[in-house]
Amino acid sequence: MTSTLSQTSDLDIPESTVSDYYALLKPKVMSLVIFTGFAGMWVAPGFDQTHPLLAAVAMLSLAIGAGAAGAINMWFDRDIDAIMNRTKSRPIPMGKINPDEALTFGIVLSIFSVMLMGVAMNWVAAGILAFANLFYVLVYTMWLKRSTPQNIVIGGAAGAFPPMIGWAAITGDITLYPLIMFAIIFMWTPPHFWALSLFANEDYKRAKIPMMTVTAGAHKTKIQMIAYTLILLPITLAPWALGFENTLYGIVACILSGLFLISAIRVYKSNDEETDFREAKIMFGYSVFYLFALFLAIMLI
Repeated sequence: MTSTLSQTSDLDIPESTVSDYYALLKPKVMSLVIFTGFAGMWVAPGFDQTHPLLAAVAMLSLAIGAGAAGAINMWFDRDIDAIMNRTKSRPIPMGKINPDEALTFGIVLSIFSVMLMGVAMNWVAAGILAFANLFYVLVYTMWLKRSTPQNIVIGGAAGAFPPMIGWAAITGDITLYPLIMFAIIFMWTPPHFWALSLFANEDYKRAKIPMMTVTAGAHKTKIQMIAYTLILLPITLAPWALGFENTLYGIVACILSGLFLISAIRVYKSNDEETDFREAKIMFGYSVFYLFALFLAIMLI
């Protein structure tokens, strides 16, 4: 604990760089948020009549909002980030950014992103963006993450809002299609993160985070992963079944979701630590590609 505190002491922190603050925004997570948010915007009625500059401002608002939530998450989680191998090189535990500055940075950016979205686009999109940020920070980061193995199941809703925000930025309302896109990401999130937790389980144990793999064990987690991928498959076909997308989309969604299910089954069948680690990593990597590919199909097919 002493070493952790010394890392974040004001006296020990050197001058922060632009790259340190950029890392504080969780750029890898932000890229997925921007892409799914843009997909929601792309398929929204009236997008082709929206000025490109306004569309760019909407995406900038979404990116800043997501980054701001990531910065506040890193501020709150700085104690466990210093313990986990996967996160110990983040700016705050590395002593590159003062925790108070990180919190201020996150709050200011969050407020700015919501105001920018509201002024440039509409207050419906701004309200959803504000709610998503508050949900991620207050509900997931500060409450669920450290208190229940359902942290990812419920907290995953925070990452499912971007398509709704993109849609609302264009239309000013929410209809069935953006809700389906929300449901796709919501159901995708648990198997995605549980795959990560299977090969990062020791990290979560050290940090005392009650991930499903820690509290219920690998076997039960694998069963849950298969269950969620099975539920996810018909949801990904809903845009085709309800007439929002054509048959080609339905075929692509079926193939992508089928491969996701196969990857979950391969993880379930692995019966030793080395195979678990390898198959879980493969599934985690595919899950990221899967979501990108699925939303690309939504946009282009």
